[in-house]
Amino acid sequence: MKTISIVVPVYNEEANLEHFTQAIYDVMAKMSYEYELIFVDDGSRDGSRAILQKLQDKYDWVKPLLLSRNCGHQIAITCGMDHATGDAVITMDGDMQHPPALIPTLLDLWEKGYDVVQTIREATEGVSWFKKTTSKYYYRFLNAMSETEVYPGGSDFRLLDRQACDALCQYREHDRFIRGMVGTLGFSQAQVSFTAPERFAGTSKFSVKKMSKLAMDGILGYSVVPLRIAFYLGSLCALFSLLLFAHVIVEYLLGNVLPGWTTIMVCVALFSGVQLMLMGVMGEYVGRIFKEVKNRPLYMVMEKRGDYTHGKARKVEKVELGE
Repeated sequence: MKTISIVVPVYNEEANLEHFTQAIYDVMAKMSYEYELIFVDDGSRDGSRAILQKLQDKYDWVKPLLLSRNCGHQIAITCGMDHATGDAVITMDGDMQHPPALIPTLLDLWEKGYDVVQTIREATEGVSWFKKTTSKYYYRFLNAMSETEVYPGGSDFRLLDRQACDALCQYREHDRFIRGMVGTLGFSQAQVSFTAPERFAGTSKFSVKKMSKLAMDGILGYSVVPLRIAFYLGSLCALFSLLLFAHVIVEYLLGNVLPGWTTIMVCVALFSGVQLMLMGVMGEYVGRIFKEVKNRPLYMVMEKRGDYTHGKARKVEKVELGE
């Protein structure tokens, strides 16, 4: 019998965990699969860990992993995939905005031969106009700059075949944008559209700061275009400065030189701003290189709860297509 691993990152979700677990049970109990539900607690500060212990005592297919600190949503998903041993791995959030009722559809497409089944969020109930608009144009901007296509509305609710999951687990960069990483795998992929309902309880843990970081990871992690833009912008500014210099020489020869304090200040401010911007872009890339060369672990698992005899972390080895 095939086994399905469901990976769910958790951060201060005490109000959602029991309801979500029951929803998973209601769906999976009707299907002919063995399954495990891997909750990765990402350093929660509420009662999430106590609830996970209660769920693990009640259901042997619930397997909590407790990280030593908050590492971020994308790292928590990675940890869960590293430990999952199912023939297929489904990643999703536990706030019910990724509907468990959609799981049979993902599995059906997987059984038809697709290695990756990606869900596409067409709309989200209760989301502000600002978030919808920024998300829409962010994906357009990202795809215009990157060689890897990321589907607009793509979410972290997806199914990965065992081979695709093992391949993705070989990606060990620290600043992770899994939606883009999946697009680089090259496996056969299907898409499923859905409308995300409102959260069952609580509020979103994705602050503007976290969303901005994820957006930056998507842009800088899969494109060198910002560096090229910096070069082109610097070239244009250099050309502009030469034209300005030529203008000053002509005015000097014509005897029309007047005190130009305002012009000087405007030019200094303009070029200083451009230089700082270009240094900032390069600094972002250098900072990411600095993180990678230290080669520190992506995460630390403080405690594994449940039976991991058949669900222990696998050594991630190189996967060749066709194995």
